[in-house]
Amino acid sequence: MDKQLDLKVVIVGGGFGGLGMGVALKKAGIDSFAIVEKGGDVGGVWRENTYPGCSCDVPSHLYSFSFAPYRSAKTRYPSQERILAYLRGVADTYDLLPHLRLHTTVVEASYREDIARWELTTGTGEHIVADLLVFAVGQLHRRYVPDIPGREDFTGAAFHSAHWDHRQNLRGRDVAVVGTGSSAGQLLPKIAADARTVTVYQRTPHWVLPKPAAEFGAISRWVLRMPGAHRLYRQALYYGADIALAPIVHRGWSARPAHWLARIHLRRHVSDPALRAALTPDYPIGSKRIVFDSRFHSTLGRENVELVTDPIARITRNGIETGDGTHRRADVIVWATGFRASEFLTPMTVRGRGGRLLREQWSDGAEAFLGLAVPGFPNAFLIAGPNSFNPAGSNPGMKERQIAYIMACLRWRDAIGAPAIEVSGDAMRQYRQWLERAIAKTVWPAAGASWYKHEKGRVTNPWPASARTFARMLHHHPAAAFVPVAANDAAPVTPLPIHRHPPTHDEATPTAS
Repeated sequence: MDKQLDLKVVIVGGGFGGLGMGVALKKAGIDSFAIVEKGGDVGGVWRENTYPGCSCDVPSHLYSFSFAPYRSAKTRYPSQERILAYLRGVADTYDLLPHLRLHTTVVEASYREDIARWELTTGTGEHIVADLLVFAVGQLHRRYVPDIPGREDFTGAAFHSAHWDHRQNLRGRDVAVVGTGSSAGQLLPKIAADARTVTVYQRTPHWVLPKPAAEFGAISRWVLRMPGAHRLYRQALYYGADIALAPIVHRGWSARPAHWLARIHLRRHVSDPALRAALTPDYPIGSKRIVFDSRFHSTLGRENVELVTDPIARITRNGIETGDGTHRRADVIVWATGFRASEFLTPMTVRGRGGRLLREQWSDGAEAFLGLAVPGFPNAFLIAGPNSFNPAGSNPGMKERQIAYIMACLRWRDAIGAPAIEVSGDAMRQYRQWLERAIAKTVWPAAGASWYKHEKGRVTNPWPASARTFARMLHHHPAAAFVPVAANDAAPVTPLPIHRHPPTHDEATPTAS
């Protein structure tokens, strides 16, 4: 194919971040944009993860856009189907469907210094030229399957939890589930009810906190029918997450109560002392992502379920052999082993000024100014980039904060007539110093391997403070951190004077939580 599309903005990714960015452009009167999506529908991880029991561990009223708040008086925690339907509804309501380019994979993105624009090449050979490039691919979309000897020799069905094979009927079969994180916690009760046996292979135990019922009770439903109740509930969730959950990773006031609650929850659902010991982590709560689930532990006590903590040595034709020499039969292997979350924007090739490769710049772990911009890559932004995952609240809200800032950057660039802008080296250094100090105060640096960390040890994914701190740090004029870049320039031009805009909203009000 030899096609070229000329746009003002190109967005890569059709999940929460990409759709939210599209809505912001629409509201600003900008129609020259495309949302490039590798899949056949919007939704991102909520399109891809269709395993039994898949749902969100953030209440639905908080896990939604501020401009399209979820207002069900029935559902507290949304299922995968409900979230996907919600995102499809947003795309339809805000007329984003004509801007979608589905089944389109971006292979390469290069900044053209001669014209101060981005040029993208897709897997179909299409070329897209745009003023602004926004990566909204998220962090949890590249599936991870460990490279275990003999994996290719297995003759049964094997698939990742994020690529569930619905052709497989698990009734009466021997199923192996590798992994004990959030996905395993959700799918295990579902498949254990059908399978003949389920063997769960655990490398590291997780701290598990009880999760309230997915549906509201009668009293809550009655309260939520009152005027303004949904908004108040959303605000309560926002502040509650910041006050009660965010301090856990700093060993703050709520860490010890959370630890006690997790221990009580485990003791309540697991009576066997040996099993309970195997499920008790030896690291501080919050070091890895906390699992919110009320059925995982009790399911491990079923007669047809076995927890194995010995490391996997190899995969055989018909099962799994562990390091102690024990072989356990399996008809099906489910890899609930998570994602390559620290490999941001892989496998795309992204070139900035001077031909610099982003993957080389990030060889020791990805970093970006407030998770959204990288020096040397003008007019390029990320949504849900490095260190912007909120482990204690609403990630759609974090994305909305970034989207609002990107829109402010776009308005400022147009106002000063600059062909391009990029975050300054000084701003990036100051932010890096703050980030390193903030992360050092958390439980993450001393913890073992997790998807929060790059393989070289840098904590690359989670945000180390509250959602309110994130909002406050993004509440400044772009000229305080960005500089204009002229076409053919090898370096940013002299910064213009800063003209701070008055606040557009109260930073403490969770309008984008």
